[in-house]
Amino acid sequence: MSLKLAIWDMDGTIVDSREVIRTAMCRAFADCGLPEPRYDDIRKTIGLGLEDVCRTLAPDYHDIPGLIAAYRNAFVLRRAEKDFREPLYDGAMQTLERLANDNWLIAMATGKSHRGIRAVFEMHPLEQYFDTIWCADDGPGKPHPFMVEQAMAAVGAEAHQSLIIGDAIHDIAMGRNAGIHTMGVSWGFGETAELEAAGAHEVHHDYASLNDGLDQFVLAKSEN
Repeated sequence: MSLKLAIWDMDGTIVDSREVIRTAMCRAFADCGLPEPRYDDIRKTIGLGLEDVCRTLAPDYHDIPGLIAAYRNAFVLRRAEKDFREPLYDGAMQTLERLANDNWLIAMATGKSHRGIRAVFEMHPLEQYFDTIWCADDGPGKPHPFMVEQAMAAVGAEAHQSLIIGDAIHDIAMGRNAGIHTMGVSWGFGETAELEAAGAHEVHHDYASLNDGLDQFVLAKSEN
């Protein structure tokens, strides 16, 4: 297999953003006079663009742009608080470094904005690993295959050479819609049964297992 492309989600896959997203969303709803959304409802929207998230969580609210603005403001304020933490998952950076050293091409396909990605890069030295980055600002969001297709085109990879790694059903749906291999991870926002039901080709529960899956992907392609 001449090329091998790993397309990564960010929130819930590489970085543990569960607390900041939940806190910011609850504060935004409060600021807009809305009842606090349940975490179970929030987590099921992760991966979608922010407008789709807000419309899903508050389908009858009259001012979605206002809710979006409130969320963005709450997110920025939470990041500025002294107790704020948004850690990488154990093994995330080591896996990205290992893939880079093994001549993988590495892409990002995320529901975050470019501004949000930049904030993560300012906290964690991850930018060096990515060959191409696609996000909610660039075109149709998940589960549309746009970001995957653009990532493949940017590096010259074909569908059979590519896979996606993500924690949400929307990541899996995007990958399936693009015709690539889908690797779910269970440590973020999505649950194992949900990822399997969405059509994940495999689901991993820690980075050691994920690395084994990546090796198997290369081996299987080399034998074809």
